[in-house]
Amino acid sequence: MNVTQSSPPYDYDLLVIGSGPGGQRAAIQAAKMDKRVAVVERKAVVGGVSVNTGTIPSKTLREAVMYLSGYRERAFYGASYSVKQNITMEDLLLRTDQVIRHEIEVTRHQLIRNRVEVISAYGSFVDSHTIKLDHSDSHTTRTVTAEKIILAVGTEATQDSHIPFDGLRIFTSDDILRLDKLPRTLAVIGAGVIGCEYASMFAALGVRVTLVDKRPRLLPFVDDEMADALTYHLRENRVTMRLGEEVSGIEKVEDENGPRVRINLASGKQILTEKALYSIGRTGNTSRLNLEAAGLKADDRGRLKVNGSFQTAVPHIYAVGDLIGFPSLASTSMEQGRLAAAHAFDEEASSVPELFPYGIYTIPEISMVGRSEEEFTADGIPYEIGKARYREIARGQIIGDSTGLLKLIFNSKDRKLLAVHIIGEGASELIHIGQAVLAFGGTIDYFIDTVFNYPTLAECYKTAAFDGINRIGV
Repeated sequence: MNVTQSSPPYDYDLLVIGSGPGGQRAAIQAAKMDKRVAVVERKAVVGGVSVNTGTIPSKTLREAVMYLSGYRERAFYGASYSVKQNITMEDLLLRTDQVIRHEIEVTRHQLIRNRVEVISAYGSFVDSHTIKLDHSDSHTTRTVTAEKIILAVGTEATQDSHIPFDGLRIFTSDDILRLDKLPRTLAVIGAGVIGCEYASMFAALGVRVTLVDKRPRLLPFVDDEMADALTYHLRENRVTMRLGEEVSGIEKVEDENGPRVRINLASGKQILTEKALYSIGRTGNTSRLNLEAAGLKADDRGRLKVNGSFQTAVPHIYAVGDLIGFPSLASTSMEQGRLAAAHAFDEEASSVPELFPYGIYTIPEISMVGRSEEEFTADGIPYEIGKARYREIARGQIIGDSTGLLKLIFNSKDRKLLAVHIIGEGASELIHIGQAVLAFGGTIDYFIDTVFNYPTLAECYKTAAFDGINRIGV
């Protein structure tokens, strides 16, 4: 008797569209469960926006700025100190290009090592289980099927069709790496995370920056005290704030000073600047996915709604990362990818979203875990705070950061830690100590009883804990 073995009903158990942090983690998680996995990436290199134009380039650029400008040493050697005079974009991008190449190679190696097939193509839905692959290099198309699909296509900088973008004089954050030279003046339109990060970087290089936003304060989701401190530091670096102002028009002009950009504000003010960075948010890369064929519809910013397991309206199709909106961080995208893949194949996995840390790589950097004072007040939760300033800590003096601040928020009744907010050097590293204590439900007494290396910035936790206890009169 001849026995014929039936072929699998789908080409893949999981097809991931997008190779950024969320897509990588989803693919590797499924591969570790012995699933047949492929990642579809429209670009010739893997890593998505995070590696190629977003997180990695911007943070590497920041490190280059901090080093070459001598920013960290100015407390000792004066405001005019710099490691290199006449810093160029070429100087800044030398370091950035090296890191990007390394991260692309690491990402590709991780996928290959876990037996994940990488397909270089544009992916779009034929139906909810079928994807058409357009191979731009060979100009061919084919279709593949998958039992489960995870969309991790990320976002692109939002562009207004009325603005004459040219990528050099009027540009978005995606164009930063293509700038030919550092401008003398720069207007940044949009004071979100990306806008604030780039405004602070260029200001550290001596560029005269004007920051425009129609909201009355920077970063509304950040604790007020930290946002106010960042505002102060930006102004100290000669950044002009135009908050509560709406842009009514942007145009390129030529005058005796050469090619410039004129920005008209609704209030009647005008800003003349050499270059303008337009940073009013990001739009999901969904326009070429043919979502309707799968029974899906994106919102007006190209984003998809998901449930707590990252399932879209079509249960076997998941979406993760920037595509689903806030917080749009590489770290949270990775976790979302892992959880989505685990849920797709009934693997038990858990996470604590309320303990996800946030890192904002402005100069100085900001990091936080847990809610802000304003949110606790609105919810009627009794709390007290404890603060430590870097200038009180030997390490703060050694590194020349006398303006950093660490703030603990804790329950005033049982002293249980509720949140940590930090601004200053190393904030995004330092935050993880507080994150760990929050995870095991600890009190601020943990910091008092713990011995920290000396001299380190971690001592701020002990100093802040003592300050908090003094405030409640214990």
